[in-house]
Amino acid sequence: MPAIIKDLSVTQGASSVTYNHSYIFLISTVAALGGLLFGFDTAIISGTIAFIQPYFQLDDVALGWAVSSILIGCAIGAAVAGKLSDVLGRKKVLLLCAILFAVTGVVTGFSSSLLIFIAFQMLGGLAVGAAAMVAPMYIAETAPAHLRGRLVSVYQLAIVSGILLTYLSNYLLADSGKDAWRWMFASQTVPSLLFMICLFFVPETPRWLVKNHQLDAAKKILQKVGGDEHTEEELAAIDKSFEEHQQVNWRNLLLPQYRNVLLIGIIIAIFQQITGINAILYYAPEIFKQTGVNTSDALLQTIGIGVIMFLFTFVAIWLVDKASRKILLLSGCLVMAFALIGVAACFYFSFFDYYLVLICMMLYIVGFSASLGAVTWVILSEIFPNSIRAMALSFSTFILWMADFAVSFLFPVSNKRLGGTATLLFFAALCFIYFVYIKLKVPETKNKTLEELETMLAPSIH
Repeated sequence: MPAIIKDLSVTQGASSVTYNHSYIFLISTVAALGGLLFGFDTAIISGTIAFIQPYFQLDDVALGWAVSSILIGCAIGAAVAGKLSDVLGRKKVLLLCAILFAVTGVVTGFSSSLLIFIAFQMLGGLAVGAAAMVAPMYIAETAPAHLRGRLVSVYQLAIVSGILLTYLSNYLLADSGKDAWRWMFASQTVPSLLFMICLFFVPETPRWLVKNHQLDAAKKILQKVGGDEHTEEELAAIDKSFEEHQQVNWRNLLLPQYRNVLLIGIIIAIFQQITGINAILYYAPEIFKQTGVNTSDALLQTIGIGVIMFLFTFVAIWLVDKASRKILLLSGCLVMAFALIGVAACFYFSFFDYYLVLICMMLYIVGFSASLGAVTWVILSEIFPNSIRAMALSFSTFILWMADFAVSFLFPVSNKRLGGTATLLFFAALCFIYFVYIKLKVPETKNKTLEELETMLAPSIH
């Protein structure tokens, strides 16, 4: 049994519940594969820039658009996934995402014009945005409270696994000729089909089933998760949660009882992106080439970034249900800020010896991976009340993708016109600003059930 879920029971008062950790881990891992496709699909572009820029004859603004166009699709996918997952179910939406991942990878890779390339980048982005919203929600709605943080963090591990796999495949395909970029995009078909097949072996979430009056089906899943006692307690809490307030629509998200928790979710989503992570991930090879290395060495150094991201996501998984979520976020912000200052200093003084830029960028990735990378998705999947979770998470994820688009679109322009030093120092300043916001406003969610968090963060609806 994986170490991340090694606890065999949880004792609450006089009762003790023994959980079926094999089953919990299986369904959470399958859902998390949506994150692998998320990472794979969005990071492919990093290895293709050197090929598509001359092929499509892109200037700095057009390059920013080509790289970031997928994120428009991501934002739209996140916006529609909430309502769609409420109507169809979490599982069916993930199946639709898997199909889109496979189709768009092939068509994007064999595009003959920039218009087709961007159109299918956006269409692929629909799948990424929807999966980014639905997969962590699926895990949060299925996992017991004491494992929820670690299991939602597995989703972030899947994202970075996808990024690492992309970096490796890009490196291996880089010398395959002028059409290497086509095979880079098409390669995502393999994990897409794997995800689709695995989804047939997992159930719908018990909270969606209760919401849609399928109590018998919900009972069966909850019994598999934790037996009769767990089923009785969870069903009572979930049913009460849905009974105490009416189903809301998009406009109701702005009602006073939801406003505070929605604002927290939006700000958490924005700052995960505007602190610079995807500017680093998408443009890492181009940043390394500015230090004087060739394309092959730049891609190899980028693999190092992917490896560090993968390894330190395990640190987040290990700590997220042990340490305070807030402490992880605060520590990550500081590490990221000082690492960015280090990279900025290297560019300012043109000091590129001893792999110092690579070391500082890896330190930045350490800070992000052990904190903002995983913990953001954990908190977003936890803080919203049951009745609005899909829509609120959908809206927050939409905002996250729009922030990602802004950073990814503006980075090559800013890097060209303002210089790398000023751009990186701006990201560092945002890390410090987020540190202050976390300290003052972000709630601690560790070891609380979703229904307890609902009472704490939106008390006026009870």
